Amino acid sequence: MDARGYVRVTGRVKEMIIRGGENLLPAEIETTMLEHPSVAETAIIGVPDPKWGEIVACFIRPKKGAFVDPNALLIHCRKNLSPQKTPALWIEVCEWPLTGSGKIRKFVLLEQFKARKFTQV
Repeated sequence: MDARGYVRVTGRVKEMIIRGGENLLPAEIETTMLEHPSVAETAIIGVPDPKWGEIVACFIRPKKGAFVDPNALLIHCRKNLSPQKTPALWIEVCEWPLTGSGKIRKFVLLEQFKARKFTQV
């Protein structure tokens, strides 16, 4: 709560993606992505979109020696997720921005995405 009495929500609830008025939870999408045989680690974040407000972006670190095929990932998602939960962007990463306890700093991924430091797969 700030000095004026306003409460600000932070943490996991802040990670919720609001796409066209629908609330999407990144954890559900991440779990589905981790079931794909070529995905070692993933982070799902909402990135700004002029039409939907936010769209789903999937940051992926592939398993050693695996190839990230966006079409295969799309097919995998469509078998297991509704259309609005299916990532619109696929971004391969080599290493993650981590906290001291080893968790992925998603807000840093978003800042790097906005600064165009990633290329899409």
